[in-house]
Amino acid sequence: MSNRIKKIDSLLREYYGVPKRSEVPQDPLDVLIGTILTQNTNDNNSWKAYNNLRNTYKTWDEVRLANTSELKEVIKIAGLPRQKAEAIKGVLDDLHSRKGRLDLEHAREMGDEELLKELTSYKGVGLKTASCVLLFSLHRNICPVDTHVNRTAKRLGLTESNQPEKTFFALLGNIPEGLAHSFHSNLILLGREFCRPAAPDCPHCPLLDVCNSSDKNMHDGGKKYPYSGFLLIDKL
Repeated sequence: MSNRIKKIDSLLREYYGVPKRSEVPQDPLDVLIGTILTQNTNDNNSWKAYNNLRNTYKTWDEVRLANTSELKEVIKIAGLPRQKAEAIKGVLDDLHSRKGRLDLEHAREMGDEELLKELTSYKGVGLKTASCVLLFSLHRNICPVDTHVNRTAKRLGLTESNQPEKTFFALLGNIPEGLAHSFHSNLILLGREFCRPAAPDCPHCPLLDVCNSSDKNMHDGGKKYPYSGFLLIDKL
């Protein structure tokens, strides 16, 4: 599988380029909260919600102590405001209760498996959110799996599962060192532009020649969806 992932990553880099990464090391807690805001919305709206959050509250402790109704209003542009407000406050309360402070700097010294176990033990933190912390903040060779990554990975024959968690573990350990960030980011762009859930644009897909899908849509035409290269978590 590693050689196939390397080939796919190379083709995606040829088409999309190498995704830019933040030059400044990203704070693990910032990435965790930012990832919660990305759930079930687009990056532009979650970016606006994140900026609203940071402009309204000076510290994460102020967020922890904020009224839930007020917090909902601040982040509502990201959608699911009650669910996300409760998740954010839940993880901040849980972290404060366990560590007595609001930071995840200790994560930098932890191994991948140990850290994933700790992060997913916090209220409101699932495997995708935890793995985003490892990839984007700590630059670990870990590929978070959202719906886009899961769908494209399955069509490419990298997994047989429709469940992102199972696909995550199928990919874990099989991604060549240093490729996880570009592989993850460019698969998301591919899923948005070409490998859509319905009516994928297979004729123009840069991975057409290496795709294993038995259900390719080779009909040309229809509405085009130009991709956006903006990925929130790289901007935190």
